[in-house]
Amino acid sequence: MRILVTGGAGFIGSHVVDAYIAAGHHVAVVDNLATGRRENLNPRAVFYEVDIRDAELLAEVFDREQPEVVNHHAAQADVRQSVTDPLFDAEVNVLGTLKLLEQARRHSVRKVIFISSGGAIYGEPEHLPCGEDHPVRPMSPYGASKAAIEIYLSVYRTTHGMATTVLRYGNVYGPRQDPHGEAGVVAIFTGKMLAGETPVIFGSGEQTRDFVYVGDCARANLIALEKGDNGAFNIGTGQETSINRIATLLKELTAYTGEIRYAPEKPGEVFRIYSECTLAEQSLGWAPTVALREGLARTVAYFGDVAATGAT
Repeated sequence: MRILVTGGAGFIGSHVVDAYIAAGHHVAVVDNLATGRRENLNPRAVFYEVDIRDAELLAEVFDREQPEVVNHHAAQADVRQSVTDPLFDAEVNVLGTLKLLEQARRHSVRKVIFISSGGAIYGEPEHLPCGEDHPVRPMSPYGASKAAIEIYLSVYRTTHGMATTVLRYGNVYGPRQDPHGEAGVVAIFTGKMLAGETPVIFGSGEQTRDFVYVGDCARANLIALEKGDNGAFNIGTGQETSINRIATLLKELTAYTGEIRYAPEKPGEVFRIYSECTLAEQSLGWAPTVALREGLARTVAYFGDVAATGAT
């Protein structure tokens, strides 16, 4: 199968590319390397350094690759940045995605797999866990942009007959996550603890998330090539874990003996959220396989190796 993966040099997208290539598919990657990294790229993938907002270059990629499936991971994914710069968030996440969907339509792409959010689109939950039928009430421009694209996908399904699958990720963590950015508490804490620096928790630390290992997410994308047409699925663990709990586990795994510092909470983020994931199990045959402690141990081992080799 010919697959185009946007954001395929990024943390999660690169793992998806690896899974597709391991399964024998031809994969082309579109990434502007704003947050993606060349060293994440699978050497067997065809790489185009292209921004999804550039309609002309995007059209050239589609003309050349003629993909059957588009897997859309490219995004402005920082909730806090979306609050401070909502116009940029919309330019990337809404307008950029529409340019991608137009190319998919013009080239008769069979299916689009879209990566949404299993937290930000729901807002502060009415009940927990959040199933796919939970009201969509985002608290940030990032969540609003993801919800908007889900609506656009519905339009493309009904108007153009394009099959779609939406995967609503929980808080994804694992190897290759950026420890220097604003997003990704596991990577940030791991990087700081291994370096002997002080991690900072914004708020009380009792806020909770559904932490899901990146390898489990990659497997969901592999399954979605053939299953889940026209559905939206939470991809998480169905368990809530506090930021304080993450910090405690990482202290043990990194042998960090320093302090944890607390700072005022950041706007635009929900306090408690975790996903109901039975629909993914029923419709996709997918369920998470990597337990939290094991996933964190793998992540710490990866960052320990990076630090030992001097890689960045």
